[in-house]
Amino acid sequence: MSEFILELYSEEIPPNLQINARNNLLEKIQTSLKDENLKFGSLKVFSSPTRLTILLKDFSEKIKIPAKEIKGPKVGVIDDIVNNFLKAHQSSRKDLIEKKNDKGNFYYVKTKSKEILSSEILKRVVVNSIASIKWKKSMRWSETDLLWGRPLRSILAIYKTKVLPFSYGHLKTTDNIFIEKDIDVKVRKVKNFKDYQKLLSDNNIIFDHEEREKKIIKKFENFYKVKNFKNYYDTKLLREVTNIVEDPHVLQVDFDKKYLQLPKEIIISTLQNHQRYFPIFDKKDKITNFFLVVANKKDTNNIIKDGNKRVVEARLSDAKFFWDKDKSKNLIKQIAKLKDIKFYEGLGSIYDKTQRLRKLSGMLADELNLNKEKAEIAASISKSDLCSDLVNEYPDLQGLMGKYFASSQGFEEDVSNAISDHYLPVGTNSFTAKKPISYTVAIADKIDTLVGFFIINEKPTSSKDPFALRRSAIGLLRTIIDNKLNLKLRNLINYNIKLFEEQAVNNSNENSENEILIFLKERMKNILKDKNIKNDIIEASISSYFSDNYFDLYKKNTLMNKYISKEAGKNAISSYKRAYNIVESAKGNLSGRPDAVLFRKEEEKHLFEKLNEIRKSLSVNDQEKDYEKLLLSLSEIKIFTDKFFDNVIVNDDNNDIKNNRLELLKMFCNTFNNFINFSKLEGIS
Repeated sequence: MSEFILELYSEEIPPNLQINARNNLLEKIQTSLKDENLKFGSLKVFSSPTRLTILLKDFSEKIKIPAKEIKGPKVGVIDDIVNNFLKAHQSSRKDLIEKKNDKGNFYYVKTKSKEILSSEILKRVVVNSIASIKWKKSMRWSETDLLWGRPLRSILAIYKTKVLPFSYGHLKTTDNIFIEKDIDVKVRKVKNFKDYQKLLSDNNIIFDHEEREKKIIKKFENFYKVKNFKNYYDTKLLREVTNIVEDPHVLQVDFDKKYLQLPKEIIISTLQNHQRYFPIFDKKDKITNFFLVVANKKDTNNIIKDGNKRVVEARLSDAKFFWDKDKSKNLIKQIAKLKDIKFYEGLGSIYDKTQRLRKLSGMLADELNLNKEKAEIAASISKSDLCSDLVNEYPDLQGLMGKYFASSQGFEEDVSNAISDHYLPVGTNSFTAKKPISYTVAIADKIDTLVGFFIINEKPTSSKDPFALRRSAIGLLRTIIDNKLNLKLRNLINYNIKLFEEQAVNNSNENSENEILIFLKERMKNILKDKNIKNDIIEASISSYFSDNYFDLYKKNTLMNKYISKEAGKNAISSYKRAYNIVESAKGNLSGRPDAVLFRKEEEKHLFEKLNEIRKSLSVNDQEKDYEKLLLSLSEIKIFTDKFFDNVIVNDDNNDIKNNRLELLKMFCNTFNNFINFSKLEGIS
């Protein structure tokens, strides 16, 4: 069985581009080989900063393409169509066969069986696969037209110990590999994967990304065990670092203990985000003055270690200077400085935003029966840390630094927490704000952002969302749902629009209020899908929901999803289906308002009374609604509908009685549809 090795050697490719290219190449080659009917034993992809390597093993030298009949155009079409069909399948007129099927007479051609060399398939597949890599950023270099993530310097392609000849752009395949160490460049020939592996290993190059990662993790865990530290490392950073080194060596470095007086987030950000180092924590989860560095070579004389220590201590020294200076600056006095920071063109400054947040948070606090003064103070100072040198140096710590500043200046804990928490959630799996003052300001902030960009018509499109408004909308909805808040968003949005207008912001979108509510409803679909709510339930609830209480909508979905496969759900659906099918087949417009005077049967009266009982429960305030009890009531009505259909003839000879009974069934459907639109559920129509 054969072996094929491909290496794409280039300038250093950044980690994210490298991972993406690795996955693209593997997927494309895998799919293409399957399409070409070339069966293989294994296909592996490896990468390092400069090498993207494919190893294909255990495949035949030739593949046999069996003879087959290929259906062509219908008999009687113009000659051009027939000729194109013949040309596509390398056939002539004499090869045409006429056959009849249930759709008429068609032309067919029968291909001959043939053998294709695997080498020819590999050439075609590899070239197309290389070209199909989707680079987020690519380069063109020298005088060539070739585009690649970074300048591509060589293509190694070996099949059965020899070069598999093909070209890609200006490059021709070779059996040479390049080995660069500092300024020394060596070129060596290889015949197979074993040679390739040994040659790179002898030169301390680990081309297998998984092997590099395992080596790093093993070093980390040994260190943690010996020093009795917490076994923790950031997996995202590990993946990044793994893909920027070829010969990983883990170094233990320390910094002066005096910097442990800084908030731990500053130290973590310095090490992790700025330098790609790994902070170390003790068993009690406290940060230590040690960190780990993954270097790309051995550090025999501690040159790398000492250099990294100097860099970290210099950064922490600057951070300490900013911290000591900024924490003493009164946050209330910093509010005025926010006038110099623009929020967005046409939407005023960050100062203007905080004034809107203060009023909006106050309105929310009143509605939620919270401490209005605290909510307004928290909203007023929520952005004050943006004026600090520390946040200017560490923008990823906005909010967190404000929390520490507020705490050191004597603000109450829930006010201080709101400064950092109001940015939550920061991602799909991030926590939402849970404390009352925190979620009040968080909701206000997200509403204000949505309203602002909608009123100036900077709305997301199907392909672009430059201001992350979808994320803001989902964050808003998640905060409301997680805290079980029965909020009427229309009033808040309308009030927020007025606040913008009071600040002389030009409202160029008269439909912004409704557009935001529709936008939120669409985002609600994403949240419900993430909760594994069935698609037909989502459609049934969203399509019939015209309110602005999204926690209310969420409750309906989760309950319906819980009961739909149980007896209660089946009973409700069964009852609705019988009534719906009769109403749908009836002619004329039905309002769902039967006249009780025209009832002739006890079953009509009982069904009418039960429906009115349910409708009364549906009309109470959202906070008082018990949706589980309501859904069970819809299920229990089956007893009444069964008796109705068993004892009442809807199509009575008397036209008035017949229409009245149809109106009763229409009332029945309308009542159910007030919960969710049952007609959208699977199996109804």
